[in-house]
Amino acid sequence: MPDLLIELFSEEIPARMQARAAEDLKKRMTDGLVEAGLTYAGAHALSTPRRLTLAMEGLLEHSPTVREERKGPKVGAPDKAIEGFLRGAGLTRDQLEERDTPKGAVYFALIEKPGRPAAEIIAEVLEDTIRNFPWSKSMRWGTGSLRWVRPLQSIVCLLSKEDGAEVVPLDIDGIASGNTTYGHRFMAPDQITVTGFDDYTAKLKRAHVVLDPAEREAAIWQEATNQAFASGLEVVEDKGLLAEVAGLVEWPVVLMGAIDDEFLALPPEVLQTSMKEHQKFFSVRNPKTGRIEKFITVANRETADNGATILAGNQKVLSARLADAKFFWENDLRTVTEQGFEPWVAKLGNVTFHNKLGTQAARIDRIAALAREIAPVVGADADLAEQAARVAKADLSSEMVYEFPELQGLMGRYYAEAAGLPQEVANACEAHYSPLGPSDNVPSELVSVAVALADKLDTLTGFWAIDEKPTGSKDPFALRRAALGVIRLVLHNDVRMRLDGAIDAHLLRHEMAQNGGDPVATGLMQDMLNEIADHGVFGSAVRTVLDAFDGDLPKHIERLKKQLPDVSSDLLSFFHDRLKVFLRDQGIRHDVIDACIAMEGNDDLTLLVKRARALEDFMASDDGPNLLQGFKRANNILAQAEEKDGVEYSYGADKKFAEDDSEIALFDALAQSEGAISSAIEAEDFAAAMGSMAALRAPVDAFFEAVQVNSDNEVVRRNRLNLLSQIRKVCGQVADLTRIEG
Repeated sequence: MPDLLIELFSEEIPARMQARAAEDLKKRMTDGLVEAGLTYAGAHALSTPRRLTLAMEGLLEHSPTVREERKGPKVGAPDKAIEGFLRGAGLTRDQLEERDTPKGAVYFALIEKPGRPAAEIIAEVLEDTIRNFPWSKSMRWGTGSLRWVRPLQSIVCLLSKEDGAEVVPLDIDGIASGNTTYGHRFMAPDQITVTGFDDYTAKLKRAHVVLDPAEREAAIWQEATNQAFASGLEVVEDKGLLAEVAGLVEWPVVLMGAIDDEFLALPPEVLQTSMKEHQKFFSVRNPKTGRIEKFITVANRETADNGATILAGNQKVLSARLADAKFFWENDLRTVTEQGFEPWVAKLGNVTFHNKLGTQAARIDRIAALAREIAPVVGADADLAEQAARVAKADLSSEMVYEFPELQGLMGRYYAEAAGLPQEVANACEAHYSPLGPSDNVPSELVSVAVALADKLDTLTGFWAIDEKPTGSKDPFALRRAALGVIRLVLHNDVRMRLDGAIDAHLLRHEMAQNGGDPVATGLMQDMLNEIADHGVFGSAVRTVLDAFDGDLPKHIERLKKQLPDVSSDLLSFFHDRLKVFLRDQGIRHDVIDACIAMEGNDDLTLLVKRARALEDFMASDDGPNLLQGFKRANNILAQAEEKDGVEYSYGADKKFAEDDSEIALFDALAQSEGAISSAIEAEDFAAAMGSMAALRAPVDAFFEAVQVNSDNEVVRRNRLNLLSQIRKVCGQVADLTRIEG
């Protein structure tokens, strides 16, 4: 069976596009060939800056002959119907076959599509792939119509068999397929003739081209770490940069250079960011001091002077870049040490956060107020939390962050330390952005936790207030990430906070910011916020105060009174949805989470998760599924009886009407469990609550085995239905078991 080699050779492909392009080439070719009936044993794609390569093994030499039977119109049908059927089948009338069916004689067509040679199919599929390749950006050149990421120069398309290799004939905009490629642009630019994949890779290696990007990455990393180790240093790991650099070279040559002494005092993150973003250099760190002292660059060729000229040029450019960074650093330090953060914060008054949510300065005011309220809840100092919130965004106005936005927060910490602010405040400047993703570290310092929660809650309540919520896969303001950040902060730090109230209070702030023109409404809203602050609890005062107003109200207050519950409830549901995803990743069943969300206090995420984990453990035990069946049986019988009788059986179960020992035992068990479960839940000991509920399994099972609920004696029947209601009530203290599947 033949093998196929395809190479699409062009000018340099951007590094970020290479891996995706190689996979797209593989997918489009393999899908197209299989659809045409040409199966294969294996395929793999590779890439370098100047080529996309696909190797396929074990192709069929021909696509198989396909026979298809089509049922046509009845014999004697109108001529137009028969002629239409013939056109579709590509046959003449004398080629049709008549067959008797239960509905009469019918025409059948037997259509045979002969197989085609592999080369013919490959040429068609490859041309379609090249002409319709899904580049995110592409270009045309010359007078042709072909679009490619960079000008396409040659095509290798070889079908190799045991008796030799043949070129699959193909011509796209004057680029004819062949069996020749080119080696390294500078070190081996001559044409190379190849006969198959093994020959191709071997000749490219001799021509200073490493075809496999994984092999280039491994070679770069090994040589870089070896050179650093020889100097008593270590390379700062950066997998993204490693993949990018491997996409910039075909023959990697690793060189290590020194950083001028005048720049070594810069923060290591500044050096690392500047070298990575501008030069694609790896940072080399002294493990004893943590300073970045050298750099690694990867050249694309060997030179007679072993890279000395390349290094000298890179060092010259690097020095110019670092001189800029040093200038920014020193200017910023001078500002904060002489004037503090006030000039930077003032500048944020001219920076719009969102056209409906005001400036960054207005946002800072909201975050500071919220951080002050959150501080006692998480155990932080309220004054420090407010101070940290007021300076946490200030570095956005600094020259360094303007040049390197990815350093926001980190530079804030450096500047806060230089300004002599408390260490907790400085740390919060950096940590309040975290966690940024599911694997990011979660802050645990109390001031940082307060500011981080305030920052994310302000973002969420703000966008909910203006109805800019995520839709489907679109989330332009990263609100899902913000909600997950709140969840991780709360759970990681065991924070006991009523989210519903916090949302209410902060929605009120957004309302004040958007509708501050009505002095009466503003005064009323401020009264509510003052009451919240006085009580030290979130939001409990908001709806209470709103409900106290009747009759003629300012329009903003009237609208707030109507909309606040809906907006707050919708945002809380969004948190619950994110929590479900988070807990499912930890192995907690979705129905278990739903059963706990249905309970009162579901806006206390820490409490909610404790309940869910205890219920998950209970459902994994032997007692869980069995008690669930008993509960559902009781609930179903009760629901049917209540619907039939038109009454609610929730009162009056009396032990004196019990006729069976199992019935008496169930009365006793329910009385004991109800108190035990209630006490355990009040103490938030959900494991104990589940244990008490588990004790009901045996008496419930025994009751249903021995007793017929729908007794002929109406008094006994009502009493037993009320007893089932007791089962529902007692078990319902733990979770809404009706939502559990099974």
